[in-house]
Amino acid sequence: MSFGGLFDGGNGGGAHLVADMAYGTSARAITHPSVLSPPLHLSSMFSSPGLSLALTNLTARGDQNSEPVAGGIGSGELDSARRNKEDENDSKSGSDNLDGGSGDDLELENPRKKKRYHRHTPKQIQELEALFKECPHPDEKQRMELSKRLCLEPRQVKFWFQNRRTQMKTQIERHENAILRQENDKLRAENLSIREAMRNPMCCNCGGPAVLGEISLEEQHLRVENVRLKDELDRVCALVGKFLGKPISNLSTLPPPSLPFIPNSSLELANGLASVPPLSTVMSPTRAIAGGGAAFSGVEKSQERYVFLELALAAVEELVKMAEMEEPLWVLCSNTGRETLNYDMYDQCFARCLGPRPPGFVSEASRETGVVVINSSALVETLMDASRWADMFPSVIARTTTADVISVGVGGTKNGVLQLMHAELQVLSPLVPVREVQFLRFCKQLTDGAWAIVDVSVDATKGDQLKCRRLPSGCVVQDTPNGYSKVTWVEHAEYDEVMIHPLYRPLLRSGLALGARRWLATLQRQCQSLAILMSSSIPADDSTAAIMPAGRRSMLKLAQRMTENFCAGVCASSAREWSKLGGGVNIGEDVRVMTRQSVADPGEPPGVVLSAATAVWLPVSPQRLFDFLRDEQQRSQWDILSNGGPMQEMAHIAKGQNAGNAVSLLRASAANANQSSMLILQETCTDASSSLVVYAPVDIPAMHLVMNGGDSAYVALLPSGFAILPDGGSGGLKPQDGSLLTVAFQILVNSQPTAKLTVESVETVNNLISCTVQKIKAALNCEA
Repeated sequence: MSFGGLFDGGNGGGAHLVADMAYGTSARAITHPSVLSPPLHLSSMFSSPGLSLALTNLTARGDQNSEPVAGGIGSGELDSARRNKEDENDSKSGSDNLDGGSGDDLELENPRKKKRYHRHTPKQIQELEALFKECPHPDEKQRMELSKRLCLEPRQVKFWFQNRRTQMKTQIERHENAILRQENDKLRAENLSIREAMRNPMCCNCGGPAVLGEISLEEQHLRVENVRLKDELDRVCALVGKFLGKPISNLSTLPPPSLPFIPNSSLELANGLASVPPLSTVMSPTRAIAGGGAAFSGVEKSQERYVFLELALAAVEELVKMAEMEEPLWVLCSNTGRETLNYDMYDQCFARCLGPRPPGFVSEASRETGVVVINSSALVETLMDASRWADMFPSVIARTTTADVISVGVGGTKNGVLQLMHAELQVLSPLVPVREVQFLRFCKQLTDGAWAIVDVSVDATKGDQLKCRRLPSGCVVQDTPNGYSKVTWVEHAEYDEVMIHPLYRPLLRSGLALGARRWLATLQRQCQSLAILMSSSIPADDSTAAIMPAGRRSMLKLAQRMTENFCAGVCASSAREWSKLGGGVNIGEDVRVMTRQSVADPGEPPGVVLSAATAVWLPVSPQRLFDFLRDEQQRSQWDILSNGGPMQEMAHIAKGQNAGNAVSLLRASAANANQSSMLILQETCTDASSSLVVYAPVDIPAMHLVMNGGDSAYVALLPSGFAILPDGGSGGLKPQDGSLLTVAFQILVNSQPTAKLTVESVETVNNLISCTVQKIKAALNCEA
């Protein structure tokens, strides 16, 4: 999850998000000496046999492309047509000759030999970026001083700043264009409304059609607006009357805005006072978020706003009842220990707000209750913010946006906030497609310290395009005396399972893949991790007391980015631009291969990146499989990066009371005396619903910078790893349960972004992933 607001001194409220938890003794701000030596060349991690799959036959054909250094910034923002050849070569970001000589010397020695360049180091990029923030137009003296300090040519510094200014100008122009387009659309909608009003003028005396010329355009516009406001007033009265439990015919019968409304509900959580947004809030103009998908305008937008509000009120009422009711609505299954929904009783208790279930769809419903280390107000703030919601559930949410804000709430609080959202939900397996949903999210305060947050789909009109819809789902949150929260989570969905692999259908139907148990367990783990990381003390099993606090935060940010990139490479969501590989390539039946071009991303090595993932069933429990894969002493049984021997853990940052939740820095044994050892950054996560083991080779100088508090955004890495889920039988409650294991690799197959992917590279990756699966089966004695 994102630690920007917590660690960078922002005002995100991190200091009061979670309850304080004391662990061990205070950290000491000294450097960890054993991790920083021996030095390793920056490109060693990508030239290892397990990662760099650029084939030797390409070299035989004359491919003289050098391997790039991780951490540089690309120069794709410049127009090469405006430069001569010399300026073009010199202006490339971080360009310089690898052999130490100038480009002209190389051309004299061998005119046919192509110049080779390397990219700036992370430290050089940081220095350049820092000066750019203070002075985007440095003079010659400043450029000379900077070039001497960074060991660069003055011309390189000059062109770097030119490129950076061009990039900044392009970003500003794009933002301004987006704003102008929105204003243009708004003016066009108002123009259409006025034209429509002019076609149908009304008489002020009889209310009937008026003859053109009898009334002025201004008076006609006011009358049209008056009719629209009366219609809105009637709708508001109807909605408020429904909420109060009695009809009202005039707004004068409403209590003053300062007095709370008392709902007509016998539920435990709704017996207290609950507020409804005042009329000024409900009737305020809808504020469209940049990049949103709302397509409503004028009168249609107002009508849609009230339809959405009525749907949200019905959904929150259903959610609270489903959270409170026991049998016969929820029946406890003795075999699995989980609650199942009695659909006959559900149909009797609730009127389906989205209509009957579409033909061919299957249903999944689940409920889970637990205590979370966070107070209710902080949890509500997190769930009502799209970016913070995605950071809290990184393995569940692939991408999310807020398309429209329909109601802004009461008195600056989240009570009454209603917004239209779009999300892509994922199961970490290439055999399960991403689940796209568009839904309303409504927040309602039930009592003091008790909230309900409900989601309900609004895309039921898509017909054949609809693949999934969420019935009223969400959570009911209550504060507890110790500063924590009691959370009851309800998930209810209907979806088309035709595109889902049969291996995963029982898992989804049981609700273990995207059900209440997955959401609540992930929330508990993430909040516990935040509580420990924000604590001033260090747990007893944390071996990073010798690392500065800034270094710990930088390592955690790097591990967070690594895990997010791993999930994006497995599920092929729209969060990253992956291209699926077509037919005609000799790969396994259940192996999915994707590729993309990495150009100007400082967090990845430039070139062609290939992602390969597959999923298998293993007759071992999820816990046993997780313990085996995260054990550095047994890593040589499946990992080619271990060089055939055990790995040594150099640093360990605990992220929870469970020992399986941690970030580690491992050192691989050197294959021979002339080869330097390699560092591997690894993050392991586990909870009651799933487990993750994600790792990536990292460069020693880059980790030296990170552990001293440097910016981890410029450390290039390509993650690989494993995702472990129960097989859906009894939900992992019995020792003999099986596991669904996802194996995924991201590998640099060519250092040139414009290079074409070869069949040999794909087959090599396919062999690597198949070999890894076979080694894991052999080590666990579960060969077929």
